[in-house]
Amino acid sequence: MLPQEIIRTKRDGGRLSDAEIDEFISGVTDGRVTEGQVAAFAMAVLLNGMDRDETVALTLAMRDSGDVLDWSDLGQATDLPIVDKHSTGGVGDNVSLMLAPAVAACGGFVPMISGRGLGHTGGTLDKFDAIPGYATQPDNALFEKVVRQVGCAIIGQTADLAPADKRMYSIRDVTATVESVPLITGSILSKKLAAGLKGLVLDVKVGSGAFASTLEEARQLAASLVEVANGAGLRTTALLTDMDHPLASSAGNAVEVANAVGFLTGRHVDRRLKEITVALGAEMLVSGGLANGLAEGSDRMEEAFSSGRAAEKFGRMVAALGGPADFMERSDRYLEKPPVHRTVVASAEQSRACKGHLAFDTRQIGLAVIELGGGRTRPGDEIDHAVGLTGIARRDWDGEAPICELWARDEASAERAERRILEAIRPGHEAPLAILERIG
Repeated sequence: MLPQEIIRTKRDGGRLSDAEIDEFISGVTDGRVTEGQVAAFAMAVLLNGMDRDETVALTLAMRDSGDVLDWSDLGQATDLPIVDKHSTGGVGDNVSLMLAPAVAACGGFVPMISGRGLGHTGGTLDKFDAIPGYATQPDNALFEKVVRQVGCAIIGQTADLAPADKRMYSIRDVTATVESVPLITGSILSKKLAAGLKGLVLDVKVGSGAFASTLEEARQLAASLVEVANGAGLRTTALLTDMDHPLASSAGNAVEVANAVGFLTGRHVDRRLKEITVALGAEMLVSGGLANGLAEGSDRMEEAFSSGRAAEKFGRMVAALGGPADFMERSDRYLEKPPVHRTVVASAEQSRACKGHLAFDTRQIGLAVIELGGGRTRPGDEIDHAVGLTGIARRDWDGEAPICELWARDEASAERAERRILEAIRPGHEAPLAILERIG
């Protein structure tokens, strides 16, 4: 089959057969399909969509473009607690850094395959790249070894896991095709199915900092993900969570790692961040048979944090994947800080208008991090892991504290980012619930 004819069919609103999808994804994997053809295919799918069967076929074809992990040697149980979570992306979303080690501390095994930044949202993999020595893309042997020994490993796609998705993902990031529900569904689930999971929880973000800006869009995406995943035999639920404000009080890469260390050690815990992390963990423990209900799962997650066992798992994971053995004790020593620091202060007019109910166009906060060099505008761009924002003001802002602290490599990028942040400030309303709905 010719790639251009497959693209033409979808461009004209036609339905692709399983064989056509398999052939196209095979070409993506072995290079017969060019970058331009991938971009054209992605745009055609964005504009004309895919039905459920097409989306399942796309997901399975991308899963089968590489290896599928087998964890059967972990024990005799037929329903092993191999569980994971995936977020659709947000600003200040460092949930995975606390969630995976906490679930591992509760007896789960979490082989978490994460992605890099996509559009205005930060990538979990980019955060771990800020840790010196940490191998974000180990081979499958090391990945499996760390999961077995520690209970969790957070890595990127290896060359052997869903390689078709890896190539498509980088092209979608810079061709305005990120928001397609079938492509998001296939991208997320192909990696999760390749990881050999038994249970999955999805964190579908809603709001100005999410790809789904409305509750209805988020419901559509969550329903697609849950339906396709369960149809492929993966037990899956979804939580719709608020992303109308940066989730952590930091946004960037190294700064979000530092925020996670503060959370795990109890030195600084953002309230809504913890609420969402605990809820997602409870879902994972239930799906893995490690808790008899969400209330018990929540209690177990709380204990994993308060006892320090989650922090201990995180430190072991970092060391096992090549990072510093004393990272938890000396993270400030290992996480670089750039030379330019600014305190971003709101105008008097903004203070009067937003006191007690601060809001942002949160997408612009993510773009401010990209202005600083902490994100990409082209596939393969190098990013500056040190830059970012800390101390981001919360919704109940007193009108006097800084909006945030800005960390930049140079004055020019700091100026651009500060201007974008100040222009993103809005008067808000009563804060919505952190967790809006559950699906599945």
